[in-house]
Amino acid sequence: MFEPIGGSAPKYTGQNIINPMAAVGAVQMMLDVLGERKAAGKVEEAMKKTILKMKDMGAGKMGMSTTEVGDDVANNIVK
Repeated sequence: MFEPIGGSAPKYTGQNIINPMAAVGAVQMMLDVLGERKAAGKVEEAMKKTILKMKDMGAGKMGMSTTEVGDDVANNIVK
């Protein structure tokens, strides 16, 4: 099972302020374990590029919204 750890945060539902990198990292680990090493490497590199853009990893203070983080990681994979 691949699951981001950090607990639930129902009070933040719909606020677009939660950092989704743990969930993206869980996908990266799953790809690696499944033998999709090239895809896992692309996700990892995309995560690194996105993390460099963030100012602070705290909820609501990362410098990007949840959607922006997800979009940025996805865009970095395509490049």
